Amino acid sequence: MSDHQKTLSGKRKYLFGLIFLSFISVIFVAFSITGIDNFDFARREVLLRQIGHELLLQSGDSTSRVLPVKKITENEYQISFEQELAFQPESLMNTTRRLLANAPLAGDYIVNVLNCGNSSVAYGFAISNNKKDDIVACLGRVQPRACYTINIKFKPTGLNTSKNGYLLGSLPLLAFIGFIFIRSVKPRKTAAESKNADTLTLGSALFDVKNRKLIINGQPTDLTGTETRVLHIFALSPNETIERSRLQKEIWEDEGVIVGRSLDMFISKLRKKLDFDPNIKIVVIRGKGYKLEIIA
Repeated sequence: MSDHQKTLSGKRKYLFGLIFLSFISVIFVAFSITGIDNFDFARREVLLRQIGHELLLQSGDSTSRVLPVKKITENEYQISFEQELAFQPESLMNTTRRLLANAPLAGDYIVNVLNCGNSSVAYGFAISNNKKDDIVACLGRVQPRACYTINIKFKPTGLNTSKNGYLLGSLPLLAFIGFIFIRSVKPRKTAAESKNADTLTLGSALFDVKNRKLIINGQPTDLTGTETRVLHIFALSPNETIERSRLQKEIWEDEGVIVGRSLDMFISKLRKKLDFDPNIKIVVIRGKGYKLEIIA
């Protein structure tokens, strides 16, 4: 496997590790949020049943049941009763406000008392954290005994914002953990390895990439900058076909101009400089590109 392929393989491993670590972290955060949500929802539903219970007592009914609280949507609930009842709007509002004052996830909410038969609104009010935004009317009128359901709709506040905050807030943490992870697993080059990376063996010669030279039997042969870049691509993938388009792209694209015949010219010059060793040569792969053949 060439150095280039090893580098790509290593990068894939680092990336996979980072993705896996991020996935585990997000799952942990999600389960933490779910645990908080489930408890707060359950507590809120108990308080809603308590509202129904106290409303029955105020109506003089201490025996009939409050039916199971029905969750209509994410933030809307319905309280139903086994028997008909009468209620005073002021008592309903005071009871609801008192029980939900410190309820989790309550915030602003709207209460509508509906007639069972036609779902028309018999009475309603809105409570806000900012009292001046409360909507309350007709407190002095007693509502006649009938079949009612009470719908309470909460304004989405802390829940969704909390979820987004947890997840968004965890992103910098994940990025930091990923950085530490990559730093810890990425192999560090020793001084000798760094030096060797600038010097490659090509047959019986040494290719000094940094100083742009071929060293043959201790004698240096100078290379131009473009010759060095072309030979470096070949040297990193010996005995592998390098597409012509890749060579042109990597060598000349940054300069803004790609001249088709320029590549052939530099290949020809490199062949002459490699003539010293019959076991190393650049060959044409028809219809594809070139290959640096090195016979061991």
